[in-house]
Amino acid sequence: MKPTLKKISSQVIVLTGASSGVGLVTARKAAQQGARLVLVARSEGSLHQLAEELREQGTEVITVVADVGRHDEVGKVAHAAIERFGGFDTWINNAGVTIFGRHCDVPLEDQRRLFDTNYWGTVHGSLAAAAHLRERGGAIINMGSEAADGPMPLQSAYSASQHAIKGFTDSLRLELEQEQAPVSVTLIKPAGLETPLAMHAKNFLDVEPRLPPPLYDPALAADAILFAAENPRRELFVGAAAKAFSAAAYHAPHTFDRFMRRFMGRAQQTRHPAGPLEDNALYGSGSGLQERTGTHTALHSCPYTTTARYPMLTTALVVGASAAVAAMVQRRRR
Repeated sequence: MKPTLKKISSQVIVLTGASSGVGLVTARKAAQQGARLVLVARSEGSLHQLAEELREQGTEVITVVADVGRHDEVGKVAHAAIERFGGFDTWINNAGVTIFGRHCDVPLEDQRRLFDTNYWGTVHGSLAAAAHLRERGGAIINMGSEAADGPMPLQSAYSASQHAIKGFTDSLRLELEQEQAPVSVTLIKPAGLETPLAMHAKNFLDVEPRLPPPLYDPALAADAILFAAENPRRELFVGAAAKAFSAAAYHAPHTFDRFMRRFMGRAQQTRHPAGPLEDNALYGSGSGLQERTGTHTALHSCPYTTTARYPMLTTALVVGASAAVAAMVQRRRR
């Protein structure tokens, strides 16, 4: 059964990782479009502050303090949404963390904690959403990364979690399609975004880490998420660099590996000495209500990201342009 999705203004949206970065931008944009919101994060103070901000603008919103790595706490999120709004239409699994360091330097317990948030958080949220939406209909949107399609040195645990998220999301989609459940399952795969992700990371390098350029404004990812909440899509890349990353890793893996080996290590390191190891959000909440760091130049638009939402239109434009060029060549030959 083909999913039929409501307009954002008629939806109840559950959003994890709502207190910073892409989640925060998405919450504010969804509120502007009239959605009712169930906001989830680990920081009670940040959630309360955000909820008050949105309520002043007329948004119906509830907050749930939860660690998405704990299955029982994610269950409480679904229960709260059903109790307050009678259900939900879109569930967005956005919470995520990363670790910088060589694989031999990162303790296994830290890698497991990263998987608790990134992978198991996505699984817990997706299962809770699917149980509700397979009868009601709606959308499950999982925030992934370009790292789901290729290796990322110095972020091996993060890259592994993204591969796992992709595998789970694709399999979940197939199973729901086999059931003919009216549920759209979308994987969002952005390039690097100008968010506090690196700032919140646990860092085992000698210097402060950074996300490699080019970086895109998180508003582009938020727009892709909300587009997928209204329009069923299998996956959406955010940023042409993400599509190029994926294509290169698939079509030219050896060349891609040489490039990554030569350039990507330096690209993720600044010249500033590393701060305290305990200054991170791996086990606790980070600094709340911060959409961007403001320390990097970000790309605020991307023609590829815009056209990729409308594949039929893009194909038509390409065919039309090709026909026009062919006609010009033919006239010149005459």
